[in-house]
Amino acid sequence: MLIHIANVLDGAALAHHAATLATLAWEDGRASAGWAAELVKANEQAGAGDNAALAIKRSVSEAILGNDVFQLAVRPKALSPLLISRFLPGMSYGSHVDDALMSGMRSDVSFTLFLSDPASYDGGELVIESAAGEEDVKLAAGSLVTYPSGALHHVAPVTRGVRYGAVGWARSFIRDASLRELLFDLETARRSLFARDGKSREFDLMSKCSANLFRAWADD
Repeated sequence: MLIHIANVLDGAALAHHAATLATLAWEDGRASAGWAAELVKANEQAGAGDNAALAIKRSVSEAILGNDVFQLAVRPKALSPLLISRFLPGMSYGSHVDDALMSGMRSDVSFTLFLSDPASYDGGELVIESAAGEEDVKLAAGSLVTYPSGALHHVAPVTRGVRYGAVGWARSFIRDASLRELLFDLETARRSLFARDGKSREFDLMSKCSANLFRAWADD
């Protein structure tokens, strides 16, 4: 399930992070790629031991986990350590699939949080590949996209400006993507019913179904 989530970071947080990004120490992004992905990866990543980068990662992780839509769509049990990436003009990341284990944790859902104003750079779209074709994603700064970790994807070449982003992976309580989508749809309908009619018999029955399906499917 591919979901766009707006305003995960507010303007104040984005301004603070933008000022910090310019001061970070950057390293070759191939250091974190698998043996095949490193052949097509051309970007930079903030140094793992950079204290300023660690502060950004903590702040962004907290914002992501605190986002209600992310919680409902992903049902995260844990997040991997984030990567802060930079794409300069000419850089790209060719077609690849994320590793099944990221930092020793099963990867169920991948996500990218965009840190650059889309008007400030050309190219750099995250492209999700499927049998139905390709879907280009280029969101406003502070917005996030989630997609299945098993999907082929790539980042188109940046031709102007600089593209910053925070990339990470989630292990979900619900391993099966189709079941996560069912629970998300059910919860969306449950909340819409409550907003329209308040706490009703139908709402209680839907709440029972939602809780018990989560209980039956959760991989804790």
